[in-house]
Amino acid sequence: MKPVRLIILSLLLCYLSFSERGYGQNQWILNMPMYDQDMFHFGFVLGADLSYVTLRPIADLTTHNFDSTFIPDILPLPDSAKVLSITSSPALGFVISIVSNMRMGNNFDLRFIPSLTFGDRDLIYTIKIYRKESESLMVITKKVPSTYVNFPLEIKFKSDRYNNFRAYLIGGAQYTLDLASQAKKREQRSADQKIVKFNQNDVYLEAGVGFDFYNEWFKLGLEFKMMYGLFDQLKRENNLYTNSIQSLKSKIFQFSMTFE
Repeated sequence: MKPVRLIILSLLLCYLSFSERGYGQNQWILNMPMYDQDMFHFGFVLGADLSYVTLRPIADLTTHNFDSTFIPDILPLPDSAKVLSITSSPALGFVISIVSNMRMGNNFDLRFIPSLTFGDRDLIYTIKIYRKESESLMVITKKVPSTYVNFPLEIKFKSDRYNNFRAYLIGGAQYTLDLASQAKKREQRSADQKIVKFNQNDVYLEAGVGFDFYNEWFKLGLEFKMMYGLFDQLKRENNLYTNSIQSLKSKIFQFSMTFE
């Protein structure tokens, strides 16, 4: 679903949540009045995300000369090459999750939300190629697809309920396992090109804000969350695509709708 359509749907659901009034003009119907007294709640999450990378090139990037042994897939094989710049570009992905929520007090919940996330990232290299007495520029894009299995543990700090509405903040950490970056099928499909791989394991810190809307039969949550990876994710394979980067960390922005 495109981001604009997702936002329009979210606003429509918010409107429906607030538009339900009681018999008097200023009297609200309180949906699920005992909902927050239960110890456990369960549900699911549908969302969209943008996966970025924060990369730091090597200090002497534009002057470092890579000889032909570090250039695996540029044909005909050049004598040497220099990487002039490296940038990254995200692609829109999506996430599905299962929610397990434990009440810890009037304003605190503990949440475990295992999820499956799909997303791609592009690494874009601008390379100067040297062949005998000639020079040329090339722009090479390496796509890194990822399928993450996430295991986040979060603390949810909730405001007091106002009619059928609550605001909340979340913070926590998650362990992530990437199933796709190093998949053997990627190498088989790209036998003539050198693929860039990410390490399978990472740990993220999370922070976000959200809004709960109590409906007649369920609670809808709209949530914006940022996740920052702690570890260098680039798998080193001794070529100019990996040796030109000193560190590469993941960063994800996620918008999601929670149904509990």
